[in-house]
Amino acid sequence: MLDMSAAFDTVDQTILLDRLQTSFGITDSVLSWIESFVTGRTQAAHVGGDRSTISAVICGVPQGSVLGPLLFLLYTADILKIVQNHGLMGHSYADDTSIYLHTDASLCSSQLPIISACIDDINKWMSSNHLKLNADKTQFIWLGTLSQLMKVNCQTITLTDAVIQVSDRVTCLGVVIDSQLTFADIVKKLAGSCFYQLRQLRAVGLRRSLTTAAATTLVHALISSRVDYCNSVLYGMCEVIRPLQSVLNAAARLITGKRKFDRITSTIRDHLHWLPVIQRIVFKLCSIVSKCLRRTAPSYLADLCTPVSATTARTRLRSSSRGDLIIPRSRLSRYGSRSFAVCGPAAWNSLPIAVRDLSSSA
Repeated sequence: MLDMSAAFDTVDQTILLDRLQTSFGITDSVLSWIESFVTGRTQAAHVGGDRSTISAVICGVPQGSVLGPLLFLLYTADILKIVQNHGLMGHSYADDTSIYLHTDASLCSSQLPIISACIDDINKWMSSNHLKLNADKTQFIWLGTLSQLMKVNCQTITLTDAVIQVSDRVTCLGVVIDSQLTFADIVKKLAGSCFYQLRQLRAVGLRRSLTTAAATTLVHALISSRVDYCNSVLYGMCEVIRPLQSVLNAAARLITGKRKFDRITSTIRDHLHWLPVIQRIVFKLCSIVSKCLRRTAPSYLADLCTPVSATTARTRLRSSSRGDLIIPRSRLSRYGSRSFAVCGPAAWNSLPIAVRDLSSSA
């Protein structure tokens, strides 16, 4: 996971506009609109009643806008080309870039020079484009089963100006990833954070101050939205996600004014209309699959959802007429069956045919 220092603030506006024109064919009025959007801005500092001299902003893209992250991705599109040139794979989300590969445990040491060379080339490219790679905050992790990880003896990666230590857990877009993909750490951290928010709401007398509707909205903003964030990675982990169900139960008791040990299942279902955590995860998966079938999801996900009817050898099967998706075979229960290529189509096929009708769903 690569870390960039002040990424959005260091974008060279001249290079950005030139790259949009030469690399992506953006010209005429559209280029003029973007130029007007990113250039001609000023800034000043206010302290008390005093204000500094107004200065022109000659670099960076505006943050907090929809267009800002997109322009940054276009500006740094060459990074993924460098990754591909080294035979590696990568993904970027705004200023977060991840590089990854798949290899046998016995070959890990032979892959490190490739990774090091790739990161060094990315560092050189960033330097020539007025960006800075923060090697001290760049993270690296090996993922695999315990038996495979024990075969790996590579614990550092040497770069030109830094040495990166291999971590047991890393954070990517707010999700804590451990080396065995148990995700126990993220559940523990998330449950602790949610219970803290609930204690704060209880301390200020949430139910005495707000109506039920307002309290429900506030709890959704602070609690359930966190429980739902990236919850699809927890598919098939019933034991691990129990603390998250306890969080929802405690939130429901707070909203309805019930005591700590009162039964809350029927209240969550009939009054709050909340799904249990397991079903919330399945709902998220099916929502992603629906976007894949509509081709509004990224291609690396959409390509994993193949209808049975698309395979000529299976067009006469009943599953083809039902609109089922092909579920590929998997070997490892902890990894293969939890991958989106398997669990996504499996969750979709489990839905009633009427629910899977793309012409009627939002």
